[in-house]
Amino acid sequence: MGQGLWRVARNQQLQQEGYSEQGYLSREQSRRMAASSISNTSHRKQVQGGIDIYHLLKTRKSKEQEGFINLEMLPPELSFTILSYLNATDLCLASCVWQDLANDELLWQGLCKSTWGHCSIYNKNPPVGFSFRKLYMQLDEGSLTFNANPDEGVNYFMSKGILDDSPKEIAKFIFCTRTLNWKKLRIYLDERRDVLDDLVTLHNFRNQFLPNALREFFRHIHAPEERGEYLETLITKFSHRFCACNPDLMRELGLSPDAVYVLCYSLILLSIDLTSPHVKNKMSKREFIRNTRRAAQNISEDFVGHLYDNIYLIGHVAA
Repeated sequence: MGQGLWRVARNQQLQQEGYSEQGYLSREQSRRMAASSISNTSHRKQVQGGIDIYHLLKTRKSKEQEGFINLEMLPPELSFTILSYLNATDLCLASCVWQDLANDELLWQGLCKSTWGHCSIYNKNPPVGFSFRKLYMQLDEGSLTFNANPDEGVNYFMSKGILDDSPKEIAKFIFCTRTLNWKKLRIYLDERRDVLDDLVTLHNFRNQFLPNALREFFRHIHAPEERGEYLETLITKFSHRFCACNPDLMRELGLSPDAVYVLCYSLILLSIDLTSPHVKNKMSKREFIRNTRRAAQNISEDFVGHLYDNIYLIGHVAA
């Protein structure tokens, strides 16, 4: 009742002032339409003398294409920029409409190199009939084959001339590719230690803190699920590579590859201890320092304490 009386009184007040609710809204709508018209006019004036992008974006071939931009009406640079955001599937579909644009070699070259960063064929003179679209299909098929059987996948890449039969070239391919199944890759590297050696040397751990470097290492070369000879091999190779990348730091801290090996094992055990829900009594910082300095006596207490803090704050080194 009270709200109804208030509305009546408010309407009478607005009518006395010459503003009805309908008149007020109509004035507001007129003002907004005028502002929108001015904005559109100024926008068109800005593009006069050149290509009217606003007009091109509004152009339609027919009513059936309403809301659909015809890329052929745009400048080539803008069309290629739009198509460069598509993945391979969408680009194939786009080629059904804009064949010349979507089949451009630069677009498919970008797709190849963004997914498979290194291939031996990139550095060779292309053979007759070569196209990056065809190469993309071969790389995709080879990756699927590798994820089913690593040896057959590598042989497929070599048979197509995509990869050279060289451990270094295979290591570079693995290092720059993110579409390979990590479980199959782990099996392959365990069998091909020559490829593993070259893959380790591709890592640069210069000026990196030890736990962070170990995380980066295990991001490319996944650690096995259980302890064993392969894990020991990985840690040994990492320790030597880390020391080779940081000779000044090793001299300053008095660390050797054997000492780094001990620290890496300590970090893995600490990671399990702090992150596993099955471990109720977590290792304290004091206990970690004491246990680690027993195994490697030349390491300073402050340095070991920083290692503990890193694992405690950031998490597992091999997750």
